[in-house]
Amino acid sequence: MKENILKLTIIFLLTISLTSCSTQNKAIQNKESINLKNFKGIIVPTDSINSFLQSKMIEQNIPGLSIAIINDGKVVYHKTSGYANKEKKLPVTNKTIFEGASMSKSVFASFVMTYVEEGKLDLDKPLYQYLPYSDIEHDDRYKKITSRIVLSHRSGFPNWRENEKDKKLIIKFEPGTSYEYSGEGYQYLAMVLKHIEGTDWNGLEAAFQKRIAKPLGLEHTTFIEDDYALENKAQPYKNNGDWIDLKNDYWYKKDKGVFVPAASIRSEPIDFSKWMIGMMNKKILTENSYNELFKHHSSLSKPEAETQLYYTLGFTTANEPFTTTYFHGGTNDGFTCFYLMDVDKKWGYVLFTNSEYGETLGYRLLDYLIKETY
Repeated sequence: MKENILKLTIIFLLTISLTSCSTQNKAIQNKESINLKNFKGIIVPTDSINSFLQSKMIEQNIPGLSIAIINDGKVVYHKTSGYANKEKKLPVTNKTIFEGASMSKSVFASFVMTYVEEGKLDLDKPLYQYLPYSDIEHDDRYKKITSRIVLSHRSGFPNWRENEKDKKLIIKFEPGTSYEYSGEGYQYLAMVLKHIEGTDWNGLEAAFQKRIAKPLGLEHTTFIEDDYALENKAQPYKNNGDWIDLKNDYWYKKDKGVFVPAASIRSEPIDFSKWMIGMMNKKILTENSYNELFKHHSSLSKPEAETQLYYTLGFTTANEPFTTTYFHGGTNDGFTCFYLMDVDKKWGYVLFTNSEYGETLGYRLLDYLIKETY
């Protein structure tokens, strides 16, 4: 949850992909696919991708991984590998739940649009008119912050106040005039939705289940950890392979029982892919809502850069050949992940890990899945 988008890393890795021509304790196994296609429509042999993932898990010391790949709006490849718990030698299975970290933002943005469609929320109405925010009322500039500004990271809020000197919420620039990745902005918007619903955090979770999860068939995707997640959740590990004790983890304790729209989603690839496919098929929301979600709002790269990156409302996208491709990574303590979907091709993938290298692997996988030959 301390995550910031690493713009230079993203640009570097995407540039590699654009210009490319071309053992864990438990072997990767599960359902095989004979028609798995990459981003360019080229068949990828199953043993080739298995070998790629296996080698990266060893190279990057990733204890456990779960992945799904989508072709033509359907999951055609689903793999689990490694350990959910190294100490107890418990393997990752189809039931294993991971923290989705900042991939939460994309899902939350789609949730927000259901309120916009119902006329309960206006993307351009200042949030203070729904709910004043006592933590920042000393700075009158906060009255310019809207849902659109929050979802595109232009609120002026820091990522998290804990990263600031006095650990207090501040505004770093005039809202709407610049970009700074901010979980704090998303949290304020969640507070507004909670107020609109007239409920508590559990009530907002119930609203998410009703508006997004159940219509799309998501069975075990939640923003607040439930009994199923607690029973089946992978254990988190540092980059050196050491286990992280969540009972003593600051962020885990701080956000326990709280709907954190920027970072608290729990899921696994098959469930998460149902949301991705819903976005590809433009289910639940209207065409106008999808146009708003996918519209460029913030530029993340310098004008002279070959690869131009943009932030929409909850999604990252890029220039050719990724103009209809939307993606997001995520980094929580001991959990990292990544998804990418092309809404025109109806192609994509999502992977979760209980390590600190999953987001990097997500970009490396894009490099692999854009090659011409295997």
